[in-house]
Amino acid sequence: MRQSARGFTLIEVAVTAAIIGLLATLAVPLVETTLRHDKEKDLRAALWQIRAALDAYKKAWDQGRVVQNIGDSGYPPSLITLVEGVEDQKDPSHRKIHFLRRIPRDPLNTDPTLTPEQTWGKRSYDSPADTPKEGADIFDVYPLETSKGSNGIPYRAW
Repeated sequence: MRQSARGFTLIEVAVTAAIIGLLATLAVPLVETTLRHDKEKDLRAALWQIRAALDAYKKAWDQGRVVQNIGDSGYPPSLITLVEGVEDQKDPSHRKIHFLRRIPRDPLNTDPTLTPEQTWGKRSYDSPADTPKEGADIFDVYPLETSKGSNGIPYRAW
């Protein structure tokens, strides 16, 4: 009696390759969606950190802990100020108040040559919300990305 050859037939290999190809086709969009949601989660966290620091700076200014000059809005002149800190005017030894440890990068901005501060759009206190412009202070930040998020809202409106 003849012993049968061991191995796979061409049809078995073709069917297996087709099944793997089909599974890969289904998995790629899922992976892309997951990566997009992760970036959006990081974006929300970064916006929350910066905006909380801007609010803390304004509160310190309102309390007289930050030097108040005539014409100031009470918001910091740059994001770097939030990291470098300002002298506490109510502290007898004038220790610095720091509002951020570091400026988070905009996770949607992929240009590695930009500093974290340059990855954000900045809105001054004097500019309207629908057409934000930079000015003497930073009232708010927004992503520079012009596309829409997975929730259908443009990233710039987050």
